[in-house]
Amino acid sequence: MADDGSKLLSSKHPKPEWLKVRAPGGENFKRLKEVSRQHGLATVCEEARCPNIGECWSGGTATFMLLGSVCTRGCKFCAVATGNPKMQLDPHEPEKIANVVRDMKLSYIVLTSVDRDDLPDQGAGHFAETVRLTKIATPGLLVETLTPDWKGDAACVETMAASGADVLAHNVETVERLQRKVRDPRCGYEQSLKVLEGYRLRSEALGRRALTKSSIMLGVGEEDHEVLQTMKDLIAHGVSVLTIGQYLQPSASKLPVESFVSPEKFSEWARVGESLGFAYVASGPLVRSSYKAGEYFIEKILRGEKSHGDFLVPSQKSGVMTA
Repeated sequence: MADDGSKLLSSKHPKPEWLKVRAPGGENFKRLKEVSRQHGLATVCEEARCPNIGECWSGGTATFMLLGSVCTRGCKFCAVATGNPKMQLDPHEPEKIANVVRDMKLSYIVLTSVDRDDLPDQGAGHFAETVRLTKIATPGLLVETLTPDWKGDAACVETMAASGADVLAHNVETVERLQRKVRDPRCGYEQSLKVLEGYRLRSEALGRRALTKSSIMLGVGEEDHEVLQTMKDLIAHGVSVLTIGQYLQPSASKLPVESFVSPEKFSEWARVGESLGFAYVASGPLVRSSYKAGEYFIEKILRGEKSHGDFLVPSQKSGVMTA
């Protein structure tokens, strides 16, 4: 695919109309917001001001952030506070999350977290316990975990693969060339790819059916050929589901937007991704890592409404992955 500058708008222009959405509302949205408040928990959906919160909450999906609100890393695109949590951890958080999910009557949740390099296991055990308790509290619940890179630690990858999570996700965030510009120096492109591949391989070895998923942001200075190569790299490492969205600067101190990518360009990327072999690509200006449309597709697969064979990418159909 050739680079097409005509499809990009400079970030010096006002925000395009396609990035404007209605404020969330409705009875179900209000009910879920009240339940989360009663339990003293704020969802990532609210904290990140996600534009899809109304769609997701109305459809029985929500995202929760574990391990506190202070991250030990400082990625240039992220608004989460950076610092030293000094090993502070709420041991009751897994139970609290399980109770909230049960009371909100959710069918699909995403559990994500800050990086916790200060903890001996970086929080992997806490993550796994939250998966276990939420599934006990809400039978039939599907759980997606969107995790840090664990510094590439195989023990953390093993813990998550054995956690019972239905989807194991980790985001590469951007193309290889821009990793240092966008992410904390302790992150890395190859390291992220190895974690994703480790999730797939360990899940297979355990005889589980967990799916792997990743996400990239556009509008930070990437070239088309680099996006294409990133997609190919993810496929090569066994990733089956991909989300692609527009980067939006969360504050004046964070990485500026280099360009606004048109909806037509995002649609083109979806077609390219599916032609490469991804089972599903959610691609659009307002798409985020946790996106109801993609989760709906995954849910149908995991509940057996679509065949697992239809889901597998070509390399997996040839025998690399077994159902």
